[in-house]
Amino acid sequence: MSRLIVVSNRVNPPADTAVGTQGGLAMALSAALREENGIWFGWSGQVTDTYTGHLSIQKIGGVTVALTDLEQQDVQEYYNGYANRTLWPLFHYRTDLVAFERTYDEGYLRVNQRFADTLFPLIEKDDLIWVQDYHLLPLAQKLREHEVKNRIGFFLHIPWPAMRVFQTLPKHMELVETLFDYDLIGFQTEDSLSAFQEYVVNCAGGELHADGRLTAFGKTIQAAAFPIGIDAEEFITAANSDKALAFYNLMRNSQAGRKMITGVDRLDYSKGLEERFLAYEQFLNNHPRMEGEVFLMQIATATREEVGTYQDLRARLDSLSGRINGEHATIDWVPVRYVNRAYRRDELAGIYRASQVGLVTPLRDGMNLVAKEFVAAQDERDPGVLILSEFAGAAAQMKAALIVNPFDRQAMAEAISEAVHMPLKERRQRHADLLEDVKARDVVWWRNDFVARLKGEPVRLHEVEAVA
Repeated sequence: MSRLIVVSNRVNPPADTAVGTQGGLAMALSAALREENGIWFGWSGQVTDTYTGHLSIQKIGGVTVALTDLEQQDVQEYYNGYANRTLWPLFHYRTDLVAFERTYDEGYLRVNQRFADTLFPLIEKDDLIWVQDYHLLPLAQKLREHEVKNRIGFFLHIPWPAMRVFQTLPKHMELVETLFDYDLIGFQTEDSLSAFQEYVVNCAGGELHADGRLTAFGKTIQAAAFPIGIDAEEFITAANSDKALAFYNLMRNSQAGRKMITGVDRLDYSKGLEERFLAYEQFLNNHPRMEGEVFLMQIATATREEVGTYQDLRARLDSLSGRINGEHATIDWVPVRYVNRAYRRDELAGIYRASQVGLVTPLRDGMNLVAKEFVAAQDERDPGVLILSEFAGAAAQMKAALIVNPFDRQAMAEAISEAVHMPLKERRQRHADLLEDVKARDVVWWRNDFVARLKGEPVRLHEVEAVA
């Protein structure tokens, strides 16, 4: 029986499935691997003086994990450098923030080589290998150099940028060529898939076949869109847990009858937090009667704090939230509650359920599972309203949300007004439509669809159509 080997930059399955901040990759892969006799391989998050390739194998939360340490130079060049100062801003269309350094590129390739060298002894003949995200784009090429013949799939959790944007990356062609050592490449949306296909055909001189296969660099691969979901039933259960109920009651008591607009994000420039604060300020200016009737609860978990861009963002948000509160607050009302700490998933579920509006407005996002968790957490009898950016991958599925352009401050402000005044009947109908899709396209659907394709099984079009 074949095993599933998942490879990612960080390996962090929670020992307690209720623990986690915003869902995402860790929760999705943990749910998938608990169904398989698999291994999760990647960086431990620890730094060693000298890289040895030593593996620590243990069981966490029902998942077998294989961990390796990296050197400090690896972390600076591969992770903080090429992954987060080059690829992350580029793939999120922030070419103004991209840092191109030759040492970053060298460190990125070196760590991918080290991952391949360390992983290779663990691979058995019939294993399926599933590589996750932009940190490990060249890993299949490095494994093929070890004569690995197994089927290898790759899934990109962030957007793939438009061709002209991607072409600004030095050695962009060499990087795409490494992807043709995978058997299957998965994207979150048809938009990202199309952007990749356009690059391969128009820049790399490749060919797009009628069945979705792509040929370039003398090789043929399969590429398709696989929108990721959440473990919907598990999250609904978490939303009804004692911990969630305690946070629901805590938030309802603190609301004092006011309507709560909630945002939960990593502290990242791709999440549109500045634009969100400004739109909320515009809402208050446009609707002065709503002062004292609503407040924005923004949870922004700090990440990558050693990167200067993120330090600057945090300072700007501190200043902006302070300005809004300074101009609008009264002695018994604060318009913005801005929190830079992480919460457990069951705690977040309680916060979501207590919210009248969920504000999910990234400037660019591969999917955004917060949007799906917000929907899953709602009380169907009195659900909150989801406001969702058209540039989140989730918008392609969640059409019953209020879809907004996060760059349009006035339109965002009016969407907030529409959400807080929406009649119960309309809120219920929109929520029912959203919840149906969240349940149908859950993490198991995502995992099964990708793994089936990786195994070379036929496309299950009838299953896609059934939930479309």
